[in-house]
Amino acid sequence: MTHKESITTRWVENMTFETEVNGHKITLDASPEGGGENKGPRPKLLLLSALGGCTGMDVISILKKMRVEVDDFKVVVEGDVMEEHPKYFFKMHVIYQFKGKDLPLDKLQKAVSLSEERYCGVSAMFRKGIEVTSEIKVI
Repeated sequence: MTHKESITTRWVENMTFETEVNGHKITLDASPEGGGENKGPRPKLLLLSALGGCTGMDVISILKKMRVEVDDFKVVVEGDVMEEHPKYFFKMHVIYQFKGKDLPLDKLQKAVSLSEERYCGVSAMFRKGIEVTSEIKVI
């Protein structure tokens, strides 16, 4: 079964746009070099944030169910961009950074694997078109 999602993005002025997602307004803008005023993030970089947020939420949820407590957790997403237009991501690398005492590596790996292979829809979508790699770091 499928369903449809819809977002409206409205032009404000110059290169500034505003979009609303789940009741939260996000301002998008270009850099001054691109004709904008830097009033918000560039749209393409939000793709990296979407992947980091999606997989991060999965991992934390799974670890809670496994009764694994972390002191700190960060998801760093790096994207390799084509030099010529259209400048798109052709590869992404996800770095899962965990901080805590006696963290069981096997459970961290299991949580990451479940997110990447089963739960994260953003990851699943990107993997259909580009190379997505990952690594786990315990600090």
